[in-house]
Amino acid sequence: GEDSDTEIQADSEVVLSFQNGVTYVVVYGNGHASDDRAKIKELWSPYAKAWWDGPDDPRIRLLTITPSRAEYWESPGKLITYADMLLSAATGNLGSRLDLIALAHRLEAHPEPRALVGRILGLVFFNPSLRTLSSFQVGMARLGGTSFVITPGQGTWQLETRLGAVMNGAAAEHVREGIPVLASYCDALGIRDFAEGRDLATDLAETRFNAMAALVHKPLINMESAINHPCQALADWKTLEDLAVPRHAKFVLSWANHPRVTPLAVPAATVHMAAHRGMEVVVLRPEGYALPPQVMEKARAAALASGGSLRETDDRADALAGAHVLYAKEWGSTRHYGEPEADAQLRAGLGDWCVREDWFAGAEPHCRFMHCLPVRRNVAVADEVLDGPRSVVLREAHNRLTAQMAVLHRLLAH
Repeated sequence: GEDSDTEIQADSEVVLSFQNGVTYVVVYGNGHASDDRAKIKELWSPYAKAWWDGPDDPRIRLLTITPSRAEYWESPGKLITYADMLLSAATGNLGSRLDLIALAHRLEAHPEPRALVGRILGLVFFNPSLRTLSSFQVGMARLGGTSFVITPGQGTWQLETRLGAVMNGAAAEHVREGIPVLASYCDALGIRDFAEGRDLATDLAETRFNAMAALVHKPLINMESAINHPCQALADWKTLEDLAVPRHAKFVLSWANHPRVTPLAVPAATVHMAAHRGMEVVVLRPEGYALPPQVMEKARAAALASGGSLRETDDRADALAGAHVLYAKEWGSTRHYGEPEADAQLRAGLGDWCVREDWFAGAEPHCRFMHCLPVRRNVAVADEVLDGPRSVVLREAHNRLTAQMAVLHRLLAH
């Protein structure tokens, strides 16, 4: 009705709920009310007579919802599934991802410095950042919005993340209070929370990130979680498009050396991105560093749907033969997950897994080199590669800004 029309003009945030017995779905998003009489007549049904006289009733308005997230509940208090519509757009179907990349290109060519005036982005970093933090702040500013950054324990209260914790230690506040409060101050919230690295099943289930996500009733951005980094994957896809790398080209994701155990988020997101793009994907890794079966199965399904392929090997020459792209990334041993000492012993003999120019001997002549950064020079990748003509790591880093501006625009622009 007209009152709802006025309310939506004042505040576009909308919550819809659908109940069927003890199960129900809640959808959050932005609403837009219009007086599209043709569409109203098209959607009219006899059931609507309970509220209006007919399709020409002037009180009727058409409400269009752009969803940002949804929840499926089996009963009050029991959340079964949680879906972030932004991340579905960033990592979901091919059309959605290409739409975001097209929007990123449009914003590069035709900036919109007032698109997000009055909008506020909250950024919560439980872990360090350089590109993610700065690119989100700059992207928000370039679109006319503002942002605030919270790094728990550094100028703010340390936040407890464990459910059921007896809080007699350093943490002064629990995320169950802290996260909803921060979300209430902004129009969208980004959270970065790396894997704990102790139990693989817990990290694969995104247990801690999902627990915080369930507390946020605003658009939520995954700025890297235990097993995903969708913004990096979107930037990498845009980089491949910028370079006109063929959709079905050979893409090699290679393990690289590192002095410490590092998370699975980027390799998991990268292998899925390349498979989803329809590429011939090869995961190159030493024994003990195979990606988890759950990650490979998801990527294999994406490859099947997109006309690509996926396999893994420890044979470097075989993997790189005819490769168009070599993407290097460090990650911890899945054989010794949560066992840093055993992992260190395993990697002690893997010093030759530093990417050097001779790795490209059998690759395509113009094979590109990618890495998400940060990178340990001359441990993971040699200077000659990072500083050579193959490297596109700086372009990748720049595309973090352009891709995320598209995400912010899609989420928050009216």
